[in-house]
Amino acid sequence: MMKRFGWQVILGVALISLSAIFYYIHYMIFRDAHHIFIYLLGDIAFVPIEVLLVTLIIHRLLHKREKRILMRKLNMVIGAFFSEVGTGLIRSLASFDKTSLKNNRNLLVDSDWSGKDFSAAIKFVNNHVPEVDIRKGNLEDLRDLLEEKKAFMLRLLENQNLLEHDSFTDLLWAVFHLSEELTARSDLSALPDKDSEHLLGDIKRAYKHLISEWLKYMKHLKVDYPYLFSLAARGNPFKTDPSPVIRG
Repeated sequence: MMKRFGWQVILGVALISLSAIFYYIHYMIFRDAHHIFIYLLGDIAFVPIEVLLVTLIIHRLLHKREKRILMRKLNMVIGAFFSEVGTGLIRSLASFDKTSLKNNRNLLVDSDWSGKDFSAAIKFVNNHVPEVDIRKGNLEDLRDLLEEKKAFMLRLLENQNLLEHDSFTDLLWAVFHLSEELTARSDLSALPDKDSEHLLGDIKRAYKHLISEWLKYMKHLKVDYPYLFSLAARGNPFKTDPSPVIRG
């Protein structure tokens, strides 16, 4: 019978039977079927409300709380990424950008920024199409940077919780793909035009993902860790002369 119906059905039948037994005992003691059916009907009428409360409201609140806790833990991982790799990678990729984003007002994050400012900045980045020139930057330096940090980024992917953060996972895959494309070429100094165009597409993809995730991370710091935000804002890679030193 266990194989045929499953343990859920067996449990359900057992609970209903147990309830019937208690009702029977109640009737045998008090001989009041009218009283039993009044409360039975009232209990059944409350079941849909109970389902609403437990399934749709309480469960959703608990799920949101768990997700908020998980995102705070993930932001610690993302913070490690930007401290170890991301900020330097932004500077390296920005060197290929012909229309430099240096001192662009949409990226000069500071303590006066509100949620609307961050949303506007992210929208700007999503709509922005970088004009990259493969001759403007240094492909060898970019490849060396990615090779140096590859082990660190692989360790990040071992964190199963990152599957809950789709956009950051997309960033890591974009960066890994760019790294593999550069490593696969023994000579980056004289690439055919078609191959250069292909690499430029990979650089654009990684660059846009990187800036977007950086803005989201900066927003998180401003809300939850203002003291860390202050240091990150001073080291903003889109400033002409970023410095951790506080100037008067």
